Amino acid sequence: MAGDELAHAARDLAGRVLGLPEVAGAATVAAYVSVGSEPGTLGLLDALRERGVRVLLPVLLPDDDLDWAEYEGRERLAEAEHAGRIRLLQPGGERLGPDAVTTADVVLLPGLAVDRRGVRMGRGGGSYDRALARVAGADRRPALVALVYGHELVDDLPREPHDRLVHAAVTPEEVRRFGGAER
Repeated sequence: MAGDELAHAARDLAGRVLGLPEVAGAATVAAYVSVGSEPGTLGLLDALRERGVRVLLPVLLPDDDLDWAEYEGRERLAEAEHAGRIRLLQPGGERLGPDAVTTADVVLLPGLAVDRRGVRMGRGGGSYDRALARVAGADRRPALVALVYGHELVDDLPREPHDRLVHAAVTPEEVRRFGGAER
């Protein structure tokens, strides 16, 4: 996609996410800063913060687990490289610990694809699998929402026993809800 198409897609995606009832009623949203060709999230993060929502962003740990810190604006994001694999923008503020995700009312998830059942395919490091297991272990039921492009909605993906189904997938064009995920 060209630069202007990416900007339009990011804006449309943000509008759809902000229109979700789960997000409208959320006090805390766990989100992420998009990387590479993922749908852009910076505008969404700013809009959530402007609404007074507490936004938690992941900090990738050396073992691929996730710590969390509060989003304090773009100027407080710092670039971090992880073992030459990936460059991420991460929050520069106080680390809140891996369990901070359990306070979220909504968890926005990156994905390479989502199928018709709500199975989400990530990058394979298991970072979000661990985070979502913590949420389930804390007996929390936040809305789990994957942010993807329309062509990343597919018929069928393999599902592992540890995979948590998402409640919805949001693309720049639509919101697709799934009935199989527990709430």
